[in-house]
Amino acid sequence: MDDTAYTHRNAKRQHRWRREAVELAAVFSAVAAADLVANVVVHGHDGPVLLFASAGALLAAVLFRVRLAHRHPPGPEALGPPGGESEVTSAEEQTALWRLRTSVADAPGSLARVCGALAERRVNIVSMQAHPLPDCTVDEFIVRAPAALTRAELAAAVAAGGGWDIWSDRADAHELVDVPRQVLALATRTALDAAELPVALRQLFGRAAIRQFPGRGAAVQPGVDGHVMRLPLPNGDLLELSRPNLPFTPTEFARARTLVELDTVLGPRVPQVAARISRPAGDDLTVRRATPADREAALAMHARCSPESLRRRYHGPVKDADRYLNHLLDPRHGQTLAVETAQGRLVALSHLMWDDEGAEIALLVEDAWQRRGLGVDLVRRMAALALESGVGTVYAVTTAANTGLISTMRRLSAPLDYQVEEGTLVITAHLAEAAEKLPAPWAAR
Repeated sequence: MDDTAYTHRNAKRQHRWRREAVELAAVFSAVAAADLVANVVVHGHDGPVLLFASAGALLAAVLFRVRLAHRHPPGPEALGPPGGESEVTSAEEQTALWRLRTSVADAPGSLARVCGALAERRVNIVSMQAHPLPDCTVDEFIVRAPAALTRAELAAAVAAGGGWDIWSDRADAHELVDVPRQVLALATRTALDAAELPVALRQLFGRAAIRQFPGRGAAVQPGVDGHVMRLPLPNGDLLELSRPNLPFTPTEFARARTLVELDTVLGPRVPQVAARISRPAGDDLTVRRATPADREAALAMHARCSPESLRRRYHGPVKDADRYLNHLLDPRHGQTLAVETAQGRLVALSHLMWDDEGAEIALLVEDAWQRRGLGVDLVRRMAALALESGVGTVYAVTTAANTGLISTMRRLSAPLDYQVEEGTLVITAHLAEAAEKLPAPWAAR
């Protein structure tokens, strides 16, 4: 047995003896007190009077306490924590979710002061992540605050806790997920479909504008410049993200670069999905995701289309239509659906191209197949694909003379916005209200 164990055992034995000695002394004291009371009551001439007086005083105290309890029933304060105001809040109190970011000093206690300042305003921190910088730390929170608390009051609380460069925005329930799990889920989506890379970046960084510049990636080094992040892509294009109200951090750049490197390693990939479209005339068609291998068939379809159809689709000279195909068939620029006959001939192409917080829908149907419902079918599938990717708005760019596309957009059964600028008509559909009316993208029809 070592000295430490022996000392600990000896100390426990001494503590037990001391406790037993105290208990024995208490017993003797109680016996002596009882004997004294008995002698006074039994042998004293005022013993019975003293006994009845004590019983009466005890009964009066009980009655007074019962009456006081009925007049002043215990309230929430009696049930709350001791010392100070009660912290119990109503379960029905309305709350709001906020996404909050602030810079704090890279020193012990800095984060605790910010958390304490938020707690004073009854703001509950749901999740938190830190972005270390050379001279400070940027902390990002998802918080649940009382609905009555304004953005200015929330910022004032953070500033009182020592934060600066404070940014806040409303959040929703979809953001209540830990960051590692979110990044893994986005990486999985990107791995399955190259078209998901811009969508994954948008969901990772919130409200960020995303632009893709063909052929500019080779001359640009990847990096962050304040509110702008530049990422060269494996196909030579440049992906540029901008967020005017919130600068990017090195941690965010590292996450984005990892997703791009994953996309580079996996190369072009398109899910093998398809659906059947049956027509009354007996023409069975297949709608599927298009790939770069469809370029020759798409060129042949262009040759069968009238100049007017090509002009409405590409908004420019007909001779330039063919050169857009490489871009449109690349899955990294969005999703392209192709409608194919049983003989392998393409008769329609539709494109869903990611842009900022929405997506652009474009449609080309071969002249011989127009006015057979193909356009409506493809636009509805495109809208369903956008919703699956977390994009709530889609828009189409055309002219007021293109009544066919205008009618097709109306068939989405979604609220539409119309904007006309210099002869160009932009129709924006808000899909949230039409989500239940849109069929699954790959349902046979």
